[in-house]
Amino acid sequence: MKLILAVVQDQDSNRLSHALMEHNFRSTKLASTGGFLRSGNTTFLIGTDDIRVEKALQVIKENCQSRDQMVAPVSPMGGNADSYVPYPVEVEVGGATVFVLPVDQFLQF
Repeated sequence: MKLILAVVQDQDSNRLSHALMEHNFRSTKLASTGGFLRSGNTTFLIGTDDIRVEKALQVIKENCQSRDQMVAPVSPMGGNADSYVPYPVEVEVGGATVFVLPVDQFLQF
């Protein structure tokens, strides 16, 4: 058995949740916040048998696309703000960061 942790952007959360249900994957959604852009994310906890891991990864990949987004940089803390000009920059957001972990024991009460 494996535990899949998938951190996805909030924009992809509902689409991924529906797709996981369609493919009979049970998951738990947790609200999370990214450290770089400080924007909303959703972390999915998905427990599955070893033979279904590749299918789960395929579903995640198909439903979590990267996209470019304009963001305003965060002002420097403690530094000299006189030379800081907050021009928006384009960054790639979205997609998914996925961890697949072994499960030693699974209990359900």
